[in-house]
Amino acid sequence: MTKSGFAKDHLRSFMERMERLEEKKEALPADIREVYSEAKGTGFDTKTMRKVIRLRKMDVQKRQEEEMLLDTYLLALGMADAPGAAAAWSLWTPQMPEGARP
Repeated sequence: MTKSGFAKDHLRSFMERMERLEEKKEALPADIREVYSEAKGTGFDTKTMRKVIRLRKMDVQKRQEEEMLLDTYLLALGMADAPGAAAAWSLWTPQMPEGARP
């Protein structure tokens, strides 16, 4: 086999592999929707499941930082007594000396 014949076969092999992968990639969103639909049919909240998946992908430190900020904002707005929010809020508010007035 000549070099050009080898190159053609090699190229054809790459192209066929890429085409198969593209087909799988196109089918993947439908498969994901099907799993969410199945989960919803058994009573799970798919919106919450999507959030959990997003959180599981996050770096632990980044997730903790985001949770602390959320707790801080909720507490500041009087929307929740979020666990750990009081401690987080104290980090964001200036400390007044004892006996001082704002």
